[in-house]
This record gives sequence, C-alpha cells and structure tokens, in this order.
Amino acid sequence: MSQTFLSRTGRILLAPVLSLTLVSPALLSPGLSQAASYKTATGDPSGLYKIDPDHTSVTFTVGHAGVATAVGRFDKISGHYRLAKDNTDVDIKIATNSIDTNHPMRDKDLRGPDFLDAKTFPTIRFVSHSYKKTGKKTGILTGKLTLHGKTRTVRLKIHEVGAGLVSALPKPWGGYLSGYDAEGSIKRSDFGITTYPGMIGDTIHLYLSVEGIRTQK
Repeated sequence: MSQTFLSRTGRILLAPVLSLTLVSPALLSPGLSQAASYKTATGDPSGLYKIDPDHTSVTFTVGHAGVATAVGRFDKISGHYRLAKDNTDVDIKIATNSIDTNHPMRDKDLRGPDFLDAKTFPTIRFVSHSYKKTGKKTGILTGKLTLHGKTRTVRLKIHEVGAGLVSALPKPWGGYLSGYDAEGSIKRSDFGITTYPGMIGDTIHLYLSVEGIRTQK
C-alpha cells in the first residue's frame, strides 16, 4: 500500500484523466470491478470540477486490539480539482469533527485532544503536487496531507472510473461529471497521534471515492 490522504492546491500530470475517489473497503472491490464497464472520457474532460459531497466518500480502517478491524468514515468533504493536459490541481478538505465510526462515545473520544483534537485542528486537507500514470486508467497521486497540525507527503493509488455528460440527474448533481477511486495508507504516529499504541493499530488504510461536477472548461 502506498501512503495517503488530503490537503490544498497542488499539481498533477494527468493528461485527459478524469476525477478522484475514495471508497470504503467493503465498496472498493465491487467498485473497481464494475468500473471496467463504465463509459469513460465522452468528450474532453478538461476543466475545473467541484467535488460533489453527496457522491463522495472518505473511509478508513485500523486494527483493533490486535484481533479485528475497525471501520470509520468522514461525513463532510469539500474541495475541487482541475484537469488539464499538462497538469491538474487538487484541493480536498475534510471536516475533522465529521468522523463517524457508528459509536457516539468513541466518536467523541476521537474528536477530542487524545486523538484528532478537532477543536484545535478543524480541517484535514490534501494538496496534490504530482501524478504518474501506471496504466491506461491507473496512476499514483502524490501530495501533502495536513492532519492534526502536521503535514506529510502521502501517495494514493488512483483508478479512473469515468467521465461524461450525465443529463438524467437534476441540478445540482447533473452535468459533465468525472470520478476516481483511490486508496493508500498512513501511520497515525507520523501525525503525532499515539494514544493507546497497544490497542489501536498505527497503520490506517484509506479509501476514497470522489465525484466532481465540472463548473468551468
């Protein structure tokens, strides 16, 4: 697994690539297998895209007690990306206090000073600075992730899902859309989060699914 996550405006060498996406482990395999049948690159996908929070997800998994896997997600995501022939800028922001592990007491702890400290660090942010294609629909996106007040370089495996005009959806969802799946991993200790090292794993696996609506060519 490569390293991963989110930050400000960076650059990518994406040629006519399409969008960015993060997916939960339960959704990742089916999503990638289905993506092969999607129609891609109908028309020129170049342009500025606003991330659609209603069709974008950021999920993660982490080891628990050395015997199981805990799953969580973030519910508030925003940002944009610009696709161009020679470079692409990506800026993704996540509200730290939107973490959701389906357990209110645990979520309160995770938002607190022992973990994410959402009051002091309200935003997680990813800014890309390079993209290297590894296949027709795949590549490695590298950027800076700012989390818990620390910034680290992370890498995401990217899978192009599709792009094209979708007229069947009403506003604000319809229009020319694009999307990607991405996955990677980070070590929470690299960001100064070290609480309960014997109970909670250090490696956090990230899964993203991003859909964007083109706002400008």
